[in-house]
Amino acid sequence: MNAFCFPTLRILADGESHSEEQLSRATGLSRTGVHDTVRAIEALGLRVSREHGPGYRLVDPLDLLDAEELVSRVKRVSPEYSVEVLDECPSTNSVLAERARAGAAHGAVLVCEHQNAGRGRRGNPWIGSIGASLAFSILWRFFGGARALTGLSLAVGVGAAQGLERQGVRAVRVKWPNDLYCGGRKLGGILIETSGETSGPSAAVVGVGINVNLTPSVRESIGQPATDIASHCGAARSRSELLVSLLESLAETLARFSNEGFEPFREEWMRRHLWQGRRVELSHAGRRIAEGEVVGVAEDGALMLASEGRIQRFHSGEMSLRIA
Repeated sequence: MNAFCFPTLRILADGESHSEEQLSRATGLSRTGVHDTVRAIEALGLRVSREHGPGYRLVDPLDLLDAEELVSRVKRVSPEYSVEVLDECPSTNSVLAERARAGAAHGAVLVCEHQNAGRGRRGNPWIGSIGASLAFSILWRFFGGARALTGLSLAVGVGAAQGLERQGVRAVRVKWPNDLYCGGRKLGGILIETSGETSGPSAAVVGVGINVNLTPSVRESIGQPATDIASHCGAARSRSELLVSLLESLAETLARFSNEGFEPFREEWMRRHLWQGRRVELSHAGRRIAEGEVVGVAEDGALMLASEGRIQRFHSGEMSLRIA
């Protein structure tokens, strides 16, 4: 990415017209440099209008994060966190996992405005939009060992849903093992990557992606029925407000999970389960594994299907679940 894209975007974010001279003075770019930077911004999928003067204006104003304000607000509600906001990175999970291996502290949070290689489960790409999505990861260290982390993605789903509902996003549902839904469409996803010993200290990088206010072109590129927070709230929601609420709720969730595991979240998860009682098909690497009626989830987060006259349990987060 052009190194001047985000300094320029922060000026254009208000949706007002800004002259080439103003942009040049603020960024230190020549007029040609300003022109090239605007073209790079358009390559990111943002629409820029050429105004008389000459000048430039973002067709759709951007809700960019104020890093200094965000760090201060998060510290007040969740002192365990240490938050950093990046303009761009390949993936918050990838960067934070690398930092974890290098000894990054418990509670490190990485937020990114633009992931150029965002990842979902099973290696699928995660598609977001600058100023219209949220993408962040949390490093949380545990002392109970990797085996004690079963059911973590489900607990995080409950915590994320509660954080969104504090901001007025109603009827958030969950889908095993790691998706958030609203109105029958995907609202967000969770990607958890763990490391550590079987019975000793372990660490989890908890990645969360939320659709806040998607454009039609981004919706189309996602490749499955998707929704966003703007479609389910009467008024626009600040990304900073949403992020602070999510981080606060997830700090509570992770602390409780560390002490009690998934069991305290099980009833709430099943209350929110989108496909409870539905007949579904479970597959892995394109091959059907099982088909049956969803009974619920076990104390360890395993999916329970009534299939072939018995209850079967499935643990693998690499499996794909869909309506049969």
